[in-house]
Amino acid sequence: MSPKTAERQRSVAVGKPRPAVMTPVAWSVRSEMDLAEWVAAGQNLGAMSRCSQWWLGDWIRYGNAKFGERYSRATTITGYDAQSLMNMVWVASTFDISRRREKLSWSHHEAVASLDIQQQEHWLDLACDRRLSVADLRTELRAARRGLVQISVGETEAEFGEEETLICPQCGGVVPVPAALRDNSSTR
Repeated sequence: MSPKTAERQRSVAVGKPRPAVMTPVAWSVRSEMDLAEWVAAGQNLGAMSRCSQWWLGDWIRYGNAKFGERYSRATTITGYDAQSLMNMVWVASTFDISRRREKLSWSHHEAVASLDIQQQEHWLDLACDRRLSVADLRTELRAARRGLVQISVGETEAEFGEEETLICPQCGGVVPVPAALRDNSSTR
């Protein structure tokens, strides 16, 4: 730890101003930060952003069980609307802590929450293995629901028949084309 960082940590302990301050609408630098402090602040902000829905969902579940609270008080306390809080509770209730994937966002879990447990596990594993964004995961789920991609639970690769591919314009990845789509395109 640099002497400057150690000094800042001591200054926080004795009530001196922090190098950055957060408000509901801003993160503002109050005094110079070194690279390590800036990186640490970014890591903390990222963790808070990625985890807040889980934390709120679990917090409300506890309040509901312990105090019989529902959503009216939680909306006042948190500033979130009741529907958003209900969604956070639903996802937190759907996934035991042991089943939550730290490498995936809350939104990844929300995308598969309506599925049965075996399917949830399959899609979350697939999203981890392929490093799918939430948008890509939702696209894959829609395709599977339409029957354009047939993915069996327990398998990680789709069954496409003969190989034919397209190149994704966003990521440059090679995307197999299902036989059903190739057959339809030849009649257009």
